[in-house]
Amino acid sequence: MSPDILNQQAVKDAVRTGYAKVANGEHGKGGRGACCTGPAIVERIGYAGADLAALPQGANMGLSCGNPTALASLREGEVVLDLGSGGGFDCFIAGPKVGKTGRVIGVDMTPEMIARARRGVPEYRTSAGLDNVEFRLGEIEHLPVADAAVDVVISNCVLNLSPDKPQVWREIARVLRPGGRVAVSDLALLRPLPAAVCDKVEALVGCIAGAVLIEETQRMMRAAGLSEIRLTQKPDYVRTLGELQDPLHREIVGHLPPGTTAADFITSLDISARKPQHASA
Repeated sequence: MSPDILNQQAVKDAVRTGYAKVANGEHGKGGRGACCTGPAIVERIGYAGADLAALPQGANMGLSCGNPTALASLREGEVVLDLGSGGGFDCFIAGPKVGKTGRVIGVDMTPEMIARARRGVPEYRTSAGLDNVEFRLGEIEHLPVADAAVDVVISNCVLNLSPDKPQVWREIARVLRPGGRVAVSDLALLRPLPAAVCDKVEALVGCIAGAVLIEETQRMMRAAGLSEIRLTQKPDYVRTLGELQDPLHREIVGHLPPGTTAADFITSLDISARKPQHASA
C-alpha cells in the first residue's frame, strides 16, 4: 500500500474516531475535537427557529458552519443527498421542503453517527408526517448512490475533512443528474495555516487543518466538470466562534502569528454550482 493511501486512511481513522466520540456525547455538545461549537451556533448562522423546533431530539449537535438547505432553495419532489449527514440535522430540515414526493439521503462514514440519525427517524415521521429520509453508511469519496440519481447535493462543514477532496468532487458530479446543483457550506483558507495548527489532530477533526484555499476548491470543482460555480465568503462565522469561546478556536489563535486572528486565515464558504445539462451520467 502506498504512503499516500496509508496517510489518507490515517486521516479517515482520526476523523471517524473523533466523530464517534461526538455522536456518543464524549465531547459534550460540539466542543474540543469536533467541528463547530455546539447547538447555539446554528441560531447565529441563519437557521429558522421553526426548522430548529421541529427537529428530532439530538439531531442538532452544532456541527454546522453555514446553512446549505437555505442555499439550495429546495423544491417539492427533489432528491437530496447530504454528504457527512452526522445526526441528521440538515436531512430532517430538508425533508419537509421536498415533501412526500421528494427524498433525502444522508451518508456518513461513522457508524455511531448513522445510528444516532436513524434513532431520530421515528420522531421525524410522527412530527412531519413524512417517510422520506434515510441514512446510509459510506464514505463521501465512494458514495453508496447510483449515477445521476440526485437533484441536489448538500453538505455542511464536512468536505474539508476528506483527505481526497478531488475524488469527493468527482463523486458529487457522478451522482448528480444533468442540471443538478450543489449547495455546500464549508470552511476554507484565505491563506495557508501555520504548521503548528496543521499538525494538530484536534484541528483536523475540528474542520480547520483539512481546509484548503478558496482557489483550490474552485479548481477541483472545475476539474470535476461542474459549472456556474459561486464561492461566497461568510467571515462572520469565524468571528462568532470567538464570541462563543469555542475551545479549539482559542487554541488555534494561540498558534497564529502575533497581530493576526483566525478570521485572517479561515472563512466559512457558501459553495454553489451546477452539473451541466449536457453532461453524461
